Amino acid sequence: MRLLDKNSSAYLYQQVIDFIEHQQKIGGLVAGDKLPSLRKLSRQFEISIPTVKQAYVELERQGRICARPQSGYYLQAEQARTLKPRPATWRQGKPSEVKCRSLIEQVHAAVHLPETVALGISNPIQAHPPDKALARLMRSVLSKVAEKAVSYGPVTGDAKLRMQLAFRYQEQGVETNPADIVITNGAQEALSIALQCVAKRGDVIAIESPCFFGIIELIETLGMKALEIYTCTEDGACVDKLAQAIKKHNISACLFSTAINNPLGSMKTDSQRQAMVSLLEQHNIPLIEDDVYSELYFTPNKPKPAQLYSEKGLVMTCSSFSKTAAPGYRIGWLIPGKFEEQAKRIKRAQSCSTPMLQQWTLNEYLLSGDYDRHLCVLRKTLIYNCERMRALVAKYFPEEVCISKPQGGSVLWIRCQSHVNTSDFFQEALDQGVSFAPGAVFSPSGKYANFMRISFGVHWDESIEQAIKTLGRLVHENSAKQLQEKLFAEKQKLASQKPVKKTGNL
Repeated sequence: MRLLDKNSSAYLYQQVIDFIEHQQKIGGLVAGDKLPSLRKLSRQFEISIPTVKQAYVELERQGRICARPQSGYYLQAEQARTLKPRPATWRQGKPSEVKCRSLIEQVHAAVHLPETVALGISNPIQAHPPDKALARLMRSVLSKVAEKAVSYGPVTGDAKLRMQLAFRYQEQGVETNPADIVITNGAQEALSIALQCVAKRGDVIAIESPCFFGIIELIETLGMKALEIYTCTEDGACVDKLAQAIKKHNISACLFSTAINNPLGSMKTDSQRQAMVSLLEQHNIPLIEDDVYSELYFTPNKPKPAQLYSEKGLVMTCSSFSKTAAPGYRIGWLIPGKFEEQAKRIKRAQSCSTPMLQQWTLNEYLLSGDYDRHLCVLRKTLIYNCERMRALVAKYFPEEVCISKPQGGSVLWIRCQSHVNTSDFFQEALDQGVSFAPGAVFSPSGKYANFMRISFGVHWDESIEQAIKTLGRLVHENSAKQLQEKLFAEKQKLASQKPVKKTGNL
């Protein structure tokens, strides 16, 4: 490592900045990397810690690095263009039925294609899988329970697991009785039960826009209609827009992810979440909280559950271990609020019980403390992957493309130029070994045609950069093609509008 020139006219802190820039240039540091500690650089350069600190503060001011509490400084994606809120372009529509079912089916099918880099699915634990720990615990559980492992369990799930979940909510200030919790087959069943508790066929459900396509399809399957509410890239579903929608439409329930939205990665502050719950309970409108990503926060503190702010019991919390530990186990849960009896009845009629072996294994995982240690590493890995992927998108996609800066979760939401339709090259991307989720599937009315969602919840290797490079090339090609077609159409239109020159008789 080169020493600083203390005889130079350049300030020492500026030379530290130059050193960081040089490391970036030669590939010694890439987006997401942790920078050397203040003490380490101070010792190696033989300068004071405040001098190194001054350099880091300046880099942070420029938005090139970020500080993480009790962790250090990290290099950000320098060229990434952050997707900003655009409320002026939003127009409140009417409740609608799903128009993109076929495309949703194609996105699901693409997940299981062999030899495909699966950027179209949000599966965060691929970044740090706990499979070995869970396999060890499951073997231990099997040796104890024997034939009970293949028996039916209680309708509401294992009592010990419900106790562990209740403790975790109580630590956040939510008074949760273990007897009220219903264990479900993943969060999707929890959402289905919650919707059936508060709405019927033909009813209007307010959702975020954009919204996870699994929720859109679930609402459509239950015969209900979705009403899209403008959702900010930073603060989630807009309370003011929701208030306006309540005045215009007969909304039976709201289904939001106020902690971490999929695909935006936006997060409400605790005060914003409280204001939303207060607004809905003033109008006696239930809130179904899709809370599956709340453990994958990038902020210093975990977001509080919306359940904490409910005074009428109208908030229903749905979550699972699918995004944090074991998607294949299909273990989720529902805290049904005042709808407890309906929820238990629907669960009994819908699936009777949830597999016990997976519940026992996850209970042991929680008790051992391994789950929380795993989450700590997973969050750090996702933050690192996020910055690396933002940098790759900025490198290979057109300059006009904007990228979300999520506050948690495992996906990026990317806005291409307005004339680009990402659905047009979805199949071509699959043919070239890359899957992604076209923007149109995140809106029941087909909005977001020029958007796409890609996942950074991946095991990182050289194939990831190649996959982003492939998608970037396809965006470039589609953009050029659409512009050519637009220009040709305009020329044809002008040609048809030209007056015919009259000629006299000879």
